[in-house]
Amino acid sequence: MPNTYTQIHIQAVFAVKNRECIISPRWKDELYKYITGIVQGNGHKLLAINGMPDHVHIFFGMKPTQSLSDLLQDIKGNSSKWINEKKFTQGKFSWQEGYGAFSYGKSQISKVIDYIERQEEHHSKKTFIEEYTGFLDAFGVAYDERYIFKAVEY
Repeated sequence: MPNTYTQIHIQAVFAVKNRECIISPRWKDELYKYITGIVQGNGHKLLAINGMPDHVHIFFGMKPTQSLSDLLQDIKGNSSKWINEKKFTQGKFSWQEGYGAFSYGKSQISKVIDYIERQEEHHSKKTFIEEYTGFLDAFGVAYDERYIFKAVEY
């Protein structure tokens, strides 16, 4: 798109279905590389990726040639198919429906990258739900508690 200039930085957060802790340290780096390939293959620039056994954060510079929902559908659909083909988990792997996506200005980039890179440290002090609702509150996103990522009740 000639004469189109943008600066769009998005952090997306999405969880494993039922918030199961099944992203293993054995294969998480391969998963992150695979997701990076999807982001870059769609013309966007990955800035950071990390997560925990039950969720992933990706931070990227987004080109306006694709909708955010189409990109996340591509990432989640193709990565879950890849995980299943590699048989990394017992049973079928799926991501939970939905995601959180938050935009940032240029001056915030290094802070967001640092935050994503230090996921393990953050989650030693805060649960995923506390983190996620904290993002929603900080960004002024109205939400219904019934639809927040939750673990299966046993």
